[in-house]
Formats: sequence, structure tokens, C-alpha cells
Amino acid sequence: MRVSNYLNLCLYIFLMITIIGLLSWGKPSKIIGLFFVSGLAVGSLYALGGIGMVVLYRATGVLNFSNGAIGAAGVMTAWQLGQWGLWQPFTWFSALLVSLMLSLGYGRYIAPSLSWREPVVKAVATLGFALIILGAISYIWIDDPRNFSLPSDKVGIYILGLRVTLTRIIVFIVTILIVVFINIYLMKTNVGLHMRALANNRDISALIGIPIIKTETIAWGISGVLAGFTGLMFGDLIRLEPNVITFMVIPSVAAAICGRLENLYLVLVGGLSMGVIESLLTLSPILKSVRPIAPFVIAAIVLLFYQRGKLLSFAGSDNG
Repeated sequence: MRVSNYLNLCLYIFLMITIIGLLSWGKPSKIIGLFFVSGLAVGSLYALGGIGMVVLYRATGVLNFSNGAIGAAGVMTAWQLGQWGLWQPFTWFSALLVSLMLSLGYGRYIAPSLSWREPVVKAVATLGFALIILGAISYIWIDDPRNFSLPSDKVGIYILGLRVTLTRIIVFIVTILIVVFINIYLMKTNVGLHMRALANNRDISALIGIPIIKTETIAWGISGVLAGFTGLMFGDLIRLEPNVITFMVIPSVAAAICGRLENLYLVLVGGLSMGVIESLLTLSPILKSVRPIAPFVIAAIVLLFYQRGKLLSFAGSDNG
């Protein structure tokens, strides 16, 4: 990451801290702490969704709107297997496997036929795939209230006097580790180099011998596993509702936009700050009505700030 990018990241963090401080002003510290922790957990899920989108976009040029639906299919599978009394770790693995297979299925059998089309066509196609998955979920499972919980929900750790469930801590830590690992993977391995080359120019990549199918398959696989994990955590922390999980992709897109579909650390900070600000807006009688659009307001502010003095564009080389 260049010095200018570090500066942008630091300034963006300062801006988000300022906004969070203003929203917290004059409110009891314990209440703020509860909403802050809740927002961090939800924001971690937004960040994970955005990271999956960025990894795939950098490798294939596809902005994938089906991540939420893929995650919903995974967690619904885990819930159903749990209802049948299967071993819990097996149900979690099944969720990841279902999400992985759906993502790979689209990436191997549908996406290649659209590889030469315009980016908007590719994006709309993934939206259609999401609607197909959501329709299949609605056909298999009737729309009833359901509960999905992990054993870690019963374990609490007190931090500064606040009880925080182990699930929330796991989500936060895993999200940070995933960002660090994927960033190193993309920057230091041949596969990461191939992904960046494909995103820049698919034709030249093919001519110089880059294994396109293998590289894109890995990217779709990473995206699918991240979608499956995000769906599992979302079903536990928020609620097990396929429609809600499917449209989790909306704030994930906003988080990805914060990183200009390039910078994973900005995606992380963007997702976390969106979750916290969304949560704190609930405490404001005046501003809580704008809570649903908060992620895109934040994304717009970030874009305007990040592109100050330059032509607005997602192009760039802000790797990491």
C-alpha cells in the first residue's frame, strides 16, 4: 500500500470515529457500549460480504449480487440438518459446502458464457441467479419463524463491564484475519498475480498463458466459502430469514465501494463503521429513519473524499 493510501485510510478512520463520537454524545456509556459491540459484529458481516465481492471482482470483473442468496441457502441447509438431529459441526460444514458448490456452479457453467459481455450484464446475471436461489429456498422451506444459534452464543466474556458473546468476538476476529490473509495471498502468490492480471486484461492474460479457468475457479471458491460463513453468522446474530440474508448484499456492496473494489483494508473499515453507525443511529429519534440508507451515505462520503481533486473512477492500483 502506498503512503498516500495509508494516509487516506487513517483520515477515513478519523472521519468515522468523529461521526461515531457525535452520535454517541450525551448518551450513557453502557448503552453506547452495547450498541457499539452489536454494530461491530454486524459490520464484520458487511465487511466479509464486501471482501468476497472485491476478491471476485478483482479476478473476474464480475460484481456478484448473489452472495447473500448463496449464504442464505447455506445457512438454511445447516438449519434443516440441525432439525434432523445431525452433528452440529457437520451442519456448519454442510452450509459452507452448499455455498461453495453454488458459487462454483455459477462460476464454471454460467459466468464463462458472459465473460465477454459488459460489466453491467455480468452483474445483472448474478442478480438473476440470486432470485433463482431465493425462489428455490421459498419453494423448499415455507416462510415460518425459525431460530438458528451456535454453542458460542452461550459463552460470554466481560469486556469493560459489558458481556459480549463469544460468537460476536469470533466474527470480529475472523473477519480481521481473513482480510490480512487474503491480502497477503493476493499480493504474494502466483494465483494472486494471475487474479490481478485477469481483472486488468483477460485477452492478454490468455495470450501469456495464465490459467484462466483455474484462477477464476479459485476466486469463485473463495467467494462461495465467505458467503457461506457470512450466512451462518448472519442467521445466528441477526435472524434466520432468507430474504433478509439475501439482501445483506446491499450494505456489502456499499462496503466494497468504500474500498473502490480494490482496497481490502478500506472494505474492512467501511463495513465495520457502517455496522456501528447503523446501530448508533437507532438511538437517535431524529436520525433513526435514515438508518436503512446509512451504508450508501457513508460510501458516497468516502468516494467523494477518496477521489478529491481527481476524476471519480473505480480504476486504480490500490492493492491492499
